[in-house]
Amino acid sequence: MTATGLLLIRLMFGLTFAAHGSQKLLGWFGGPGLKGAAAMFESLGVKPGLPMAFLAALGELVSGLAFAAGFATPIAGVIMAAVMVGATFTVTGKQGFWILNGGAEYTVSILAVAVGVALIGAGRYSLDHVIGWLGQ
Repeated sequence: MTATGLLLIRLMFGLTFAAHGSQKLLGWFGGPGLKGAAAMFESLGVKPGLPMAFLAALGELVSGLAFAAGFATPIAGVIMAAVMVGATFTVTGKQGFWILNGGAEYTVSILAVAVGVALIGAGRYSLDHVIGWLGQ
């Protein structure tokens, strides 16, 4: 049951995270694409906007897919956590905790899941387990 639970958590959070990255990087799922994401970063004071948006979007996309697959899970979790720390400090944290007010509830929740799974490991239903990597 634990392995199934970890799989569900990894799939939900990893694929959602990857989808957010694809919105920024590729303009998929109604996202702004890289130019729009760069403009948003610049408006938040994150400069230079284009390279920072590219790094954040690529980090979201790649780490989300790796997290979902359970591939190099501790590394994927750390990248996810780093992106969420950045989002919390630059955007959501200024609005308090509750997401209803634009707060950090969502970003901190992803941060906690990413770090928690990185510490626990991806579980039996993961590429880490199949390959025999990272203590699985």
